[in-house]
Amino acid sequence: MPWTSALLVAALGAGTARARRRARAVPVLPGAPSVAALPRAAGWRLLTARGTGADGATFLSACAHAEREGLRVLDLIPADLGAESVLGLLRLLDPASYPGDRLARGRGAGYAVLVAEEVLARAGIDPEAWEGADPARLITLVHTLKEYAADATGTAVAPGLSCGPGPRRAGAAELRAHGLPPGPLAAAQVAGLALLTGVALRQGAWGRVAAGLYWLQPYAILGGPGGALRPASLVRDTAARPLRSLGAALRTAAAAAAPDTAADPAEAARERERRERYRADLAAGTDRFLEPRRADCPWCGSGSLAVRVTVPDLLQGKPGRFTLDECGECGHVFQNPRLTVEGLEFYYRDFYDGEGGEGAGAVFGRMGATYRARAALLRPYVAPGAAADRADAAPAPDAAQAAGPGSWLDVGTGHGHFCNAARSVWPRTRFDGLDMGDGVREAERRGWVDTGFQGQFPDFAAKLAGQYEVVSMYHYLEHTRDPFAELDAAAAVLAPGGLLAIELPDPGSRMGRLLGSAWLPWFQPQHQHLIPAANLRGALADRGFTVLAEEHGPAHQGNDFFGAVALTVTRLAPDPGRPWAPALPPLRRAVRHAVRTAALPCFAGAAVLDALRSAAARRADGGNAYRMLARKEPAAPDPGQGPGPDTAPPATPGGGR
Repeated sequence: MPWTSALLVAALGAGTARARRRARAVPVLPGAPSVAALPRAAGWRLLTARGTGADGATFLSACAHAEREGLRVLDLIPADLGAESVLGLLRLLDPASYPGDRLARGRGAGYAVLVAEEVLARAGIDPEAWEGADPARLITLVHTLKEYAADATGTAVAPGLSCGPGPRRAGAAELRAHGLPPGPLAAAQVAGLALLTGVALRQGAWGRVAAGLYWLQPYAILGGPGGALRPASLVRDTAARPLRSLGAALRTAAAAAAPDTAADPAEAARERERRERYRADLAAGTDRFLEPRRADCPWCGSGSLAVRVTVPDLLQGKPGRFTLDECGECGHVFQNPRLTVEGLEFYYRDFYDGEGGEGAGAVFGRMGATYRARAALLRPYVAPGAAADRADAAPAPDAAQAAGPGSWLDVGTGHGHFCNAARSVWPRTRFDGLDMGDGVREAERRGWVDTGFQGQFPDFAAKLAGQYEVVSMYHYLEHTRDPFAELDAAAAVLAPGGLLAIELPDPGSRMGRLLGSAWLPWFQPQHQHLIPAANLRGALADRGFTVLAEEHGPAHQGNDFFGAVALTVTRLAPDPGRPWAPALPPLRRAVRHAVRTAALPCFAGAAVLDALRSAAARRADGGNAYRMLARKEPAAPDPGQGPGPDTAPPATPGGGR
């Protein structure tokens, strides 16, 4: 049996079935409501792309649908949208789960979007500036609006919506608006067409079945009864699919390679400013960003140190080299010499915000299952009805939903992705966030956190003392300069009986030995401390905590091999387009791009290895990270003073500090 063709048939068949199911799950706007049942149109704005027409009946019908479904943003899809545009949207969007997926990226067809005016106001968007926008801008707008209506954004087919004259081809600009790289996608499409042609010519009946299934896929998905999306040219689009797909891929590749003449002048000015700032920073050298090397372990004070790994900045490719030492007594791994505060600012810059903000947000947006698993770890240890005292909490429909902590502080919250996802587990909990970056303010505006605190956690310890039932530190402690001070602050802000949830990379993971400097959790130069689980248990006990649960396998992050490929590619071929990168001649830039392109199959293989590794790690309860949940015990009353109110135990140095 020709296995290549068989695998292609299986993949195309599964994709066809999935897309057909999704196509039939897209809601359809009802007909125009009667005069007696007109919806409340005040408070809504319908924004349409250039050349798109929408009548008053469509607007009223969309308002009625949005209010009935509890939506604040509704993207409208023309019923006669072209076949390839429909298929592209269905690859990105599952209509059944999309409205309730709080972390899903906002997706749109780029024709029309209905938005509540209060969402526009919170997002700081002037609707007048978006009337008649080009489709790519409208797709970008839906992405932004979804962040401000995380669980109240949906999509629907609008039978009365016109696509406008002539076909519209999804080009490079629209792919970028969806957060997709047009160049690699065009290359992958051409390679796929070449592969299908090859199997059709050389692998007999199985090859012809695979090619035929691809050819007929649009009609198999959108044809037949029961579908609301029925392109007028479906038969013609299906018949001409191979040639049209090849032409579209070549046009996209050409557009991706051409200079962006429509670049925003303001963004171009910001890019020049970033480059000038980096040039000035690097002119003084990077050695000034490191403190003197220390001779003892910051955890236990032992002088028995050995170099674990020395690496350059493999995350962004900025200049500098960094060493992690391991303590021979307690196993603590720490950056030595440590970055100064100024060094941390330099190496964090443009990673979570700015130049790298979009990529970081995309990574965090795909971690919904992980975030919900972290939040669910507390279920056996939270008293039912604990959140019922919230004055702004709506009555719970059942006792299970009423269970939950009343107040939760997520330290190192970033842009609030965890808090946003955790609301689906604890819908009645007040989630606050704390972080050094500006993202915590944006999280507050979006409604992902109720209150955002910007600054260092220890600086808030006195102000927030005893106010929280839960404090979480998910992949936060390893970034801090003094983990003991952070644990002291957690003990201070927790009420007696409160819970502290921590997740950290495990420096004892076998993959750290196997992959060496290419092991992603080393995460240099950002990670300052990698703490063995035994050390953390001891530090928590010193502060009056009792460990309730510890998980290793479930906390595993399936990125060992994928991360190793990514770090290796960054080491071999740093992105020449970054603002801190030196200018390169065209030939060297081309070589770097070629290396990065050649690595794409390695990423695919790494993803398969990570899936196998994750299954083994979770079955054997071993992986590259661990979670720990601890309870702050009430302080014992002073025998000389008699019984009194519970008070927090005094913070004491732990682990030999």
